[in-house]
Amino acid sequence: MINLKINGRPVQVEKGTTILQAASKIGVEIPTFCNDPRLKPDGACRICTVEVEGSIKLPTACTTPAEEGMSIWTESSSVVEARKEILQLLLSKHPMDCLTCGKSGMCQLQALCYKYEVKEPAYTAPTSSYPIDESNPFYYSEADKCISCGKCVRVCNELQNTNAISMVERGASTKVSPPFGMPLAESECVSCGNCVSVCPVGALMPKAKEKFRYWETKAVTTTCSYCGVGCQMDLLVKDNKVVEVQPAMGPSNQGLLCVKGKFAYNFVNHPDRLKTPLVRKNGKLQEATWEEAFEVVANKIKETKNQYGPDAIAAFSSARALNEENYLMTKLMRAVIGTNNVDHCARL
Repeated sequence: MINLKINGRPVQVEKGTTILQAASKIGVEIPTFCNDPRLKPDGACRICTVEVEGSIKLPTACTTPAEEGMSIWTESSSVVEARKEILQLLLSKHPMDCLTCGKSGMCQLQALCYKYEVKEPAYTAPTSSYPIDESNPFYYSEADKCISCGKCVRVCNELQNTNAISMVERGASTKVSPPFGMPLAESECVSCGNCVSVCPVGALMPKAKEKFRYWETKAVTTTCSYCGVGCQMDLLVKDNKVVEVQPAMGPSNQGLLCVKGKFAYNFVNHPDRLKTPLVRKNGKLQEATWEEAFEVVANKIKETKNQYGPDAIAAFSSARALNEENYLMTKLMRAVIGTNNVDHCARL
């Protein structure tokens, strides 16, 4: 074990632990744009700069391993000054449209500029103005807002393994884009939206159907209903409507979602969604209670089995149900009804 101090507080960590991880262990927050616990840190954004006593450099906390006897300061005057300079440089090529930006309230750049009282850029960088890429049906890319942290690229390439986007151009003109400047719709993108979920600013944003501010929403953690994997997700809800989905760090999805889990949530509030069982009466489907619906199903099964035998009955189960529920369906068909005619909705 390694013993060190962070802001005067002692902490003991295992060998190989980074300064960022050690600080997190005792609740000391160090800002970061590019860091993701699922990825090997590379210190691209440098906003996690800290001061190590006895060192003339200000290392990045995410890439620097903790060492025995270290004394680290996360908010010293030199650290604060360095972070201010980094933020001013980022603002030099970033649009100052926070009042109308959809990311307002969730933008990490905005939050850190507020914390360190950075109100204007260091200078105005000679940048290229890129058109907004709205070719993807689920999200859009506004390259002018990109801060070149590279997190979206690494998540796409290393976690999603799609390799649809990369960092292109050089200097102040650097941006995230598919190869050869092609639009997103023509790239290898599978619309999973994992790049959108990790973007710290408004460079990658979902195409919201409802107008909202993030501080108007509340997060409701739930399980995705589209398949049996059990991905965890946070539904962002405003006025009892789901307005966006964020992946949660569940054991089966580790903070990732597919296109269905991320973007296909409009069925929740769709006006055509069934809210009660329907039973056919006089040739027309009419609303009924669950008790009435269960009675109809049970009676039809009994009648059919008595008249034609158990093999006249078949059941299709659902990929959107839990594994345990699908198991119960097979038990119902085989043990109760007495037939092996049970299949999956994928072959319906």
